[in-house]
Amino acid sequence: MRVLIVNKFLYPNGGSETYIFKVGRQLEKMGHDVQYFGMEHKERIVGNHAECYTQNMDFHTGRINKLLYPFRIIYSVEARKKIRRVLEDFKPDVVHLNNFNFQLTPSIIYEIRSFERKSGNKIKIIFTAHDYQLICPNHLLQIPSTGELCCKCIGGKFEECTKNRCIHGSRVKSLLGTTEGFIYRWLKTYKEIDLVICPSHFMKDKLSYHPDFKGKLTVLHNFAEREEAVKIPKKDYVLYLGRFCKEKGVLTLLQVCDKLNSIPFVFAGNGPLLAQVKKRQNIEYVGFLNGEELYKTIAEARFTVFPSEWYENCPFTVMESQIYGTPVIASDAGGTPELVQDGITGDIFKNGNKNELTDKIEKLWNNRTKLNYYTNNCQNICFDTIEQYCKKLILLYQKE
Repeated sequence: MRVLIVNKFLYPNGGSETYIFKVGRQLEKMGHDVQYFGMEHKERIVGNHAECYTQNMDFHTGRINKLLYPFRIIYSVEARKKIRRVLEDFKPDVVHLNNFNFQLTPSIIYEIRSFERKSGNKIKIIFTAHDYQLICPNHLLQIPSTGELCCKCIGGKFEECTKNRCIHGSRVKSLLGTTEGFIYRWLKTYKEIDLVICPSHFMKDKLSYHPDFKGKLTVLHNFAEREEAVKIPKKDYVLYLGRFCKEKGVLTLLQVCDKLNSIPFVFAGNGPLLAQVKKRQNIEYVGFLNGEELYKTIAEARFTVFPSEWYENCPFTVMESQIYGTPVIASDAGGTPELVQDGITGDIFKNGNKNELTDKIEKLWNNRTKLNYYTNNCQNICFDTIEQYCKKLILLYQKE
């Protein structure tokens, strides 16, 4: 099959990029032809034969100071024109959408269907929902200024985004996000998507409120697999792995670290709270890790803490920790509880509850019998490998 993978970022940037790169490589191993479409960037590592990409745009951090900018992030003529050239050159059987709002925009969906009609080539449009972008303008189901989890927009009440300044505290950006949500819901644009892959049952439940997705939702948890067979001895530290930001629960975790100053923590990653992470005496900052160094750091930890305070979908951190024999203490928000067996492979605590998180970490650290029990149970856990995942993916591509 010829598969065009669409994602606004084509360089390592987060979970959706990890997903598209690994899926793309595996599909190629299975004999399929894979190309990519998204924004141009100096760190881009995948692409297409037509060498067509949109210019790089940063909606969330860039200043909106150009007359046409607001219109381009709602409907991109450039993205539609560029993907047309890729479609004409590649003639894909499947277009697999990932994160595309605000930079590529849903304009590309119209172009895919237009090309399909003109060429007579049937194209299946698949969308993997990495976050809540199609039902929540700020993608988080959360009011950032207060940290309050919020589902008001999923019924189409996108004005709540403007009311609460949900996009970077900016009324202008939030108004643009609100406008984008209203326009494409009114146009029923997402009815053109043939199938939506939900990496968690929680995601499926939330997307089921969208009228365009009736009968089109399927759950397929993310993949995770060990990249080495050697059992690595444990060391004495608790691991946090991920972005250092408020919605990931890092501020709460830092307060917990202050209270548990006799317990050593390792923080791997980066983000806006880096300076605060570096101030703590009992935290060792090891930077952004990947490859063997990353998996070794995960495997050597006594356990991982995943304190996210937004509705996580199907986090790789939680899955990878467990398959490397590292239990997880995780918040109960979103799809995470679908991955951690409470009392078997880790502990679940109430999202944002600092006292409960402190208690869970302290007790597990001091109870090696319980910790060993969790660790042994993690050794037996298994999620789909990338090969198993892509076999299921191909079946979804081929499904009538």
